[in-house]
Amino acid sequence: MTRFLLSLPLLALAALPGRPQDTAGSKPLFNGTDFTGWQTAGRQPVTKGWVVKDGAMVRESAGGDVWTKDRFGDFVLELEFKTAGNSGVFVRTDNPKDNVQTGIEVQVDVPRGKPDKHSVGAIYDLVAPTKENAKKDDWNKMTVTAKGPMLTVEINGERVAEIDLDKWTEGGKNPDGTKNKYKTALKDFKREGHIGLQDHGAAVAYRNIRIRPLK
Repeated sequence: MTRFLLSLPLLALAALPGRPQDTAGSKPLFNGTDFTGWQTAGRQPVTKGWVVKDGAMVRESAGGDVWTKDRFGDFVLELEFKTAGNSGVFVRTDNPKDNVQTGIEVQVDVPRGKPDKHSVGAIYDLVAPTKENAKKDDWNKMTVTAKGPMLTVEINGERVAEIDLDKWTEGGKNPDGTKNKYKTALKDFKREGHIGLQDHGAAVAYRNIRIRPLK
């Protein structure tokens, strides 16, 4: 854990620039210098646990999840992550104080072997990735596309998971009959909400976070 935190600035400087750049149709969600546009689950400024280092948003100690102030519906979300363990990217979360039951999480973690519904790139507790396409101890690119009931996840340029929320018609149950953590059928989830970065106790960093709304 300590080695990860100490090596992070060097890795960040050696790789791509931390400050996100505008691209056609997209906008930065993180400016690479401070927490403008972000807040805690209680809608307070981000003042503990997370810091900005070399253009990256870094979870250094317990601070809770961080959330966009804005809400988003259909979009393409791109970001880079580097992690020493469990974290996640929440999308379309209606209530950040109840993220488990009102949002969908894409798992961030290190590769651990055979992929399952809790592996890096998984749509957490719902769909396992086809493979763990992330690199350990390095930066990885994640792309999440949300369009109506469809969500897709790419890790390092390769699609690894997708879901049609309209097929999740029962709370607590996946279409194949296995159980999940959701009390409400996913087809009834709101199709817009906040984007969040999870504090699950591990050292993790995010950078180059940008979004392109879809019409």
